[in-house]
Amino acid sequence: MPLALWKAIVLGIVEGLTEFLPVSSTGHLTITEKLLHMDISGPGPTAFTAIIQVGAIIAAIIYFRRDIWRIIRGFVAGLFSAEARRSPDWRLAIFVIIGTIPIAIVGLALKHFIENDLRSLWVVAVGLIAWSAVMVFAEHAATQTRHEDRLTNSDAIVLGVFQVFSLIPGVSRSGATISGGLLRDIDRVTATRMSFLLGIPALAAAGGLEAISDSHQIADTVGWAPTAVGLVVSFIVGYISIAWLLRFVARHSIVWFVPYRLALGAVIIAALVIGGTSLSS
Repeated sequence: MPLALWKAIVLGIVEGLTEFLPVSSTGHLTITEKLLHMDISGPGPTAFTAIIQVGAIIAAIIYFRRDIWRIIRGFVAGLFSAEARRSPDWRLAIFVIIGTIPIAIVGLALKHFIENDLRSLWVVAVGLIAWSAVMVFAEHAATQTRHEDRLTNSDAIVLGVFQVFSLIPGVSRSGATISGGLLRDIDRVTATRMSFLLGIPALAAAGGLEAISDSHQIADTVGWAPTAVGLVVSFIVGYISIAWLLRFVARHSIVWFVPYRLALGAVIIAALVIGGTSLSS
């Protein structure tokens, strides 16, 4: 039976709001799908989640279109010119490529485990609470003395490795990569921008792979119309979220999100322990 359109709208809003905030979009989608009494263990809902994430990624592509065009142009020029390979645009292109490799390898190698065994509310709760400690430590340890013009390939590797942690529901991709950037003494705004740029190829590839490999599951379970609606909604809300977050991190620490993460994690654990709730069903 196809997913009700109102549920697709709700999930699109949740995805758009949480994809770029350090609160875990996968965790919030898992919680919301449970509350909506969806079976999250099947390939259909998993593919639906991955595809509506593409809506948020399209929002990021449009928002950062000038940066992305600059990176692509710099990369192409660098393929044919040694002088171009000394430009900041070439270095940034290589940064994104290197930073995407770890999550591509781990994501493909552990695809089944991530999509099934990790889709648990216990994992979400632990991820929300445990990674909050990392975010607090990163903020307090960071000097934020390094800016975009001082990024290195070593930074790309570190941010790429940190992005792998976001495969655990509850951790948050932006929370992971921004924390990694701060621990490399990269300023918060640059770390946030790099988080967005690294997330574009990773999430676009994941959504595209799900759309191709599980398209028949979408048609037979969730339905393509609700999926399209969820994608469009996540795009609109995601674009607004990007603009807001970039302004927010320019003046505020990501520790501001920690109380919410801890409270949500505690509520989930309480619901699971007490049992008999819609979350634990």
